[in-house]
Amino acid sequence: MGKVITVAQQKGGSGKTTLAINLAVEFARQGMKIALLDTDPQGSLGRWFMTRREALGDPGLDLSTASAWGVSYECEKLRKTNDLVIVDTPPKVDADLRPALREADLVLIPVATSQVDLWATDGVLDLVARENRRPYVVLNRVKPNTNLAREIAEAAEKLSAVAKTTLGQRVAYAETLGKGLAVVEAGKSAASAEVQALAAEVALLLQDG
Repeated sequence: MGKVITVAQQKGGSGKTTLAINLAVEFARQGMKIALLDTDPQGSLGRWFMTRREALGDPGLDLSTASAWGVSYECEKLRKTNDLVIVDTPPKVDADLRPALREADLVLIPVATSQVDLWATDGVLDLVARENRRPYVVLNRVKPNTNLAREIAEAAEKLSAVAKTTLGQRVAYAETLGKGLAVVEAGKSAASAEVQALAAEVALLLQDG
C-alpha cells in the first residue's frame, strides 16, 4: 500500500501546489509511482497537469480530483496502485479538510516567511493534532540571511517539527510551473537542489512512519 502526504495551509499563496508538484516530480524521477490528488476547487494542480500533458505527452504521474467527502475513497483507491499519493488541499481549515488529514501518513505545512503566514498555521496544527497525524512545517519563499527568516524559523520550531531544507524565493518555481514542469526538470540550480534535499528528508520521515 502506498503512503499519503497531505499538503495543507489555511492561508492562500503559501505555496501548497508548488510544493506538491515539485515533490511529486522528484519522487517520480526516482522511479516511484506517484499520484496527485487535487481537492482544491481552484484547480491549479489540474491546470498544471494538463499543461504538462500537452508539453510532454506522458506526464509521468497520475492526477485525480475529489471533493472533501470523496477524499477518503480516492486515497484508498490510489494507495493500491501508487507508491505515494500527494494531496493538495484548499486554503482553508474546516471540517472539509479533515478527511485529507485523516488519510495522511505525513502532513506538510508550507509557511512563507511572514508572521501572518506563521499565525495561519495554528488552525492547521490544531486539526492535525486532533486527527493524531504528524505535521512537518516547510519554510517557503525564504530570503536567506535575513532577520525575518531567522525569526520565523525559530518561532515555527516552537510550534512543530520543521524541515531542515528551506525553499528560497526563486523565479524558477513559477517559471517551470507555467510550462507544466518542476524545477528538477530544468537543469541543475539552487531550486532543484532544494527540492531534492527536501524530498530526501520527506522520504526518511515516511520510512520512519
